[in-house]
Amino acid sequence: MKTSDRQMKLMYIGSDESVLSNFDKLNGRIDLIHQTNPLEASEWIEKNGNVDGVISELDLPGRNGLDFHTVFVEKYDSKSLVPYLLLVTEKQPEIIKRAMEQKISDVYAKPVDAETITKRINFLKVLQVHMKFNMPQKNKKIKIYKTPFFKRSFDIVFAGLALIALSPLLLLFIAAIRIESKGKVYYISKRVGTGYRIFNFLKLRSMYPDADKRLKELEHLNQYKTEETGEDLTEVIQQDTMIEGSTILFGDEEEIEEQTHIKRQKQKQDKAFVKFENDPRITKVGHIIRKLSIDELPQLINVIRGDMSIVGNRPLPLYEAEMLTTDEWTDRFNGPAGITGLWQVEARGKTSKMSPEERKGLDNKYVEIANSKYSFWKDMWIILRTIPAVFQKENV
Repeated sequence: MKTSDRQMKLMYIGSDESVLSNFDKLNGRIDLIHQTNPLEASEWIEKNGNVDGVISELDLPGRNGLDFHTVFVEKYDSKSLVPYLLLVTEKQPEIIKRAMEQKISDVYAKPVDAETITKRINFLKVLQVHMKFNMPQKNKKIKIYKTPFFKRSFDIVFAGLALIALSPLLLLFIAAIRIESKGKVYYISKRVGTGYRIFNFLKLRSMYPDADKRLKELEHLNQYKTEETGEDLTEVIQQDTMIEGSTILFGDEEEIEEQTHIKRQKQKQDKAFVKFENDPRITKVGHIIRKLSIDELPQLINVIRGDMSIVGNRPLPLYEAEMLTTDEWTDRFNGPAGITGLWQVEARGKTSKMSPEERKGLDNKYVEIANSKYSFWKDMWIILRTIPAVFQKENV
């Protein structure tokens, strides 16, 4: 992650000594402005200008952290570009719901780790730079991908007919998931699609609800370990759903605590995957729906909603999108996000895993195709190749 040359300036609003002492451990790596109440915070910002991030307690004298966020956005941050984190004693559903409605950047249950907070704000600032891609800018023309009429029409018709035709199968597996294990039958995560637009990505749940706990218990069985330290590394994203206790990061197939991820980031190790032989975190039904890609069927709803197309570049988890900050790789976001795409059909059946560079290269190649006059026929070719690829043994 790229960081600014200047010292990051954060504001903490509250009086929790444990939070303050935790930030003291950063040894002056950030400039922490401490204000005990919203009035002092407002006066400081009005006098000194804005900050790189705000960390506010929910319980504050005079005005709580949720109310102050509304004032902060209206008076000082009308474009909501400054990360605003809310600290709570307990993550209550009504508080989480209101925080999401107000577009508060994140909610953390105390105790919190200053390193985690700082890295989260850094990540949000990087992401917000890319999200400006969607915003009209004066004196600067930006080519934003717009789905052609025929492609969008095909997406709606194809996804609609597919949902109708496959609804008996979908309902059957939904019932099977529910019977085998309690919990929601679907899984939602935040993904980054066309133009860095973030949306709710839908899948059928293939893991047990307590998969995060099982991951910790089974770390010693992980087949991916670094030779030097013997530690396993996990490719991760942050799940939209708030979880009690420590923050859990979720990938397509992996889940890990954010603290563990940050520790491994510090060690500057290459990212890898958690892989278990006969992974016990996956349900029996989960093995079947993954094998046949049935867990992907809810994404047809994403297609109808306009979040994705049938064919396009795979929408990325936030943590992966954050890493693609160079001009060379951001081009992949100038095309449609899709259920299947060029690298998926190229990777199926390969004896060795496709490298991240190869995948990103194929994503960029598809963007060129998507903006050409032959894009529709190329999409048909990819769809035809996807059908037999689903039944091949290699899992991509």
